[in-house]
Amino acid sequence: MGGQKQEEITPGVPQGGIDGVVDLYGGQVLAFAVNVLGNREDAEDAVQESFIQVFRNLGSYDPGRSFKTWIFTIVYRRCLDMLKKKKRFRAALEKAKHEFPVSSNPGPAGAVPAEVLKAISARERTALSLWANEGYSAREISGVLSCSESTARVVLFNARKKIRALLENHHASLQNS
Repeated sequence: MGGQKQEEITPGVPQGGIDGVVDLYGGQVLAFAVNVLGNREDAEDAVQESFIQVFRNLGSYDPGRSFKTWIFTIVYRRCLDMLKKKKRFRAALEKAKHEFPVSSNPGPAGAVPAEVLKAISARERTALSLWANEGYSAREISGVLSCSESTARVVLFNARKKIRALLENHHASLQNS
């Protein structure tokens, strides 16, 4: 069994085993995870953990679904888990800051695109990233987000609307400066 390719073991899975799947989807899911999480280090961790989960759960893969959508769904859920952990950590850190104040040393201001992306929800960033970077349709996005196609369209519409407003406000503030 060790010499068999994944396609022979699980129908619908690309050939080449673990290496083939990572080579085929690794760059796409990393870019996707960076867009959802906002930084490369966390994204690399999420992608690595996701690929481990993919290969541990190949037996539960439904060949009637798109393999790519299945992988993106796993990565999306892993990213959401990481965001929840970060949120809990930040809350604990804020509590600790109030209990044990220290002098603040703010870093340089972030780039405008990062600020804009952080102003929308993870779900909206996900939908926008899949649509803009991966060319996903509302139907495919709905598969990753585990929602109806119409809900995916609404999430995407709201994300684009918010980003447009944020960019217009940012542009106006630059002109007034």
